[in-house]
Amino acid sequence: MRSALPLLTLTLIAERESYGYQLIERLGELGLEVTTGLIYPLLTRLERDGLVGSRMVASTNGPPRKYFALTPAGEAARITAREQWHLVAAAVTTIIEKERSHD
Repeated sequence: MRSALPLLTLTLIAERESYGYQLIERLGELGLEVTTGLIYPLLTRLERDGLVGSRMVASTNGPPRKYFALTPAGEAARITAREQWHLVAAAVTTIIEKERSHD
C-alpha cells in the first residue's frame, strides 16, 4: 500500500482540497489504514517537491488546519503515476492469472 499512497493522496487532493487528518479519514473510508506517521511525511515531501501547495485555514474548534491543493506539476505527476499504476496492475493480473491456470 505504501507504494500506492502518493497516487492515492494526489488523487484525493485532486478531488478536493484537504487537510492531513481529512485524508486519513477518506483513505479509511476506502478500507485503508493510514497513520499520521505515513500521511504527514508524505504531504511534506509532496509539498517540498512542488506537487501540492498549502494554505492555513482557521478552525472553529482547535488550531488552524493546513489545507493541501494540487499544483499543475502535481496533476502531471498524478496522471503519470496513474498510467504507471495501470501498467503494473495489468502485469500483476497477468502473472496471477497464469499462476491460477497452473493450479
